[in-house]
Amino acid sequence: MSADPSIFRAWENFYVITGSSSAALTGLVFIVVTLSAGRRRTTDTTTKSEGTSIFSSPTVVHFCAAFFTAGVFSAPWHALVLPGALIGIMGAFGVAYSINTGIRAHRLASYQADVSDWIWFIILPLLAYVIVAISGFALALIPSTAAFALAGATLLLIFIGIHNAWDVVTYLAISSDEE
Repeated sequence: MSADPSIFRAWENFYVITGSSSAALTGLVFIVVTLSAGRRRTTDTTTKSEGTSIFSSPTVVHFCAAFFTAGVFSAPWHALVLPGALIGIMGAFGVAYSINTGIRAHRLASYQADVSDWIWFIILPLLAYVIVAISGFALALIPSTAAFALAGATLLLIFIGIHNAWDVVTYLAISSDEE
């Protein structure tokens, strides 16, 4: 049970793929939101933008969390304690962010989230960030297990982001057509 930072050499391709994918997907979300903002012609833009913010901003956060994880584990660390702590802290912030997103979604008057929304926008991200936090803080103690858990949580965040970006884009396209 060595705390050798070279464990991530074996994960190099994984983090190159997940890091570059999450960065590219973040850029695409920015483009789509910018283009759809120019198409909106509603009189109640505050309500619609609040709902869009609640459901689109977390998507960017999830992609950035995956990108951050890839960046941390691509650095040439001499020990696992500091990268584990960075990832653990990020995971803890992700937990708090997911809880805050759930509170904001619950308070939203213009839209009532359905079961699918709660699963994809709140529950799954919360689960992923709990895994990230625990695995990050456990990295120096159980490196191999924590590495696999972090990889799984990172992929989960990317798939959540892809699903949620599609959901938001579909909503924006339909609501723009209805105006």
